[in-house]
Amino acid sequence: MDAAVPLIHQSGPAAFDYVFSVPGVGDAQAFLRHAFAEGGGEFGWRNHHVGELDGRVVVVGAAYGGDTHWPFTVAAARQILGHFGWGRGAGVIVRGLRVEGVIPPPSGAMLYLAHLAVHPELQGRGVGGALIDYLAALRRDPSLPLTLDVSAANPRAQALYERLGFVVTRERPSALSNAQGAVAAHRRMERRQG
Repeated sequence: MDAAVPLIHQSGPAAFDYVFSVPGVGDAQAFLRHAFAEGGGEFGWRNHHVGELDGRVVVVGAAYGGDTHWPFTVAAARQILGHFGWGRGAGVIVRGLRVEGVIPPPSGAMLYLAHLAVHPELQGRGVGGALIDYLAALRRDPSLPLTLDVSAANPRAQALYERLGFVVTRERPSALSNAQGAVAAHRRMERRQG
């Protein structure tokens, strides 16, 4: 958890901070630690895969399908209310639903890749591509498209995904912003077979 949670946060710091940082309660990583340790849902350890090098976690990612939407929604609500309480938790839930307008959860037949992050010391060395290949191999049906969302403010990640055969299929603008973070526009990317 100590190594995985900072990487998960690194995969989308502005969006995580916008939703989960609550002054006087804690930052986004405090919530992510709570949810990761609890285990269930989108943010739990059961949904994540990690790669290690010399005994330390250097890459993390998640892969799931459209069938997880409602179970993950219920798990997130339980985790948010358990961590923030009812009063502050309601605001977190509202912000989370707003972000879903920019970064929509998976739907239909796809394998959705999320929370992809490589330790900064190993970026640009093929580790991210290896993780995506590993996650792609989890598909029971190789005809299912691989789908992910990338921040328009992260051209380096988009370039990696394009080298791996992903193409932009849609861009969603964003005006979401608060004192904790500003959510950039996001691009939905898809890779068919491979």
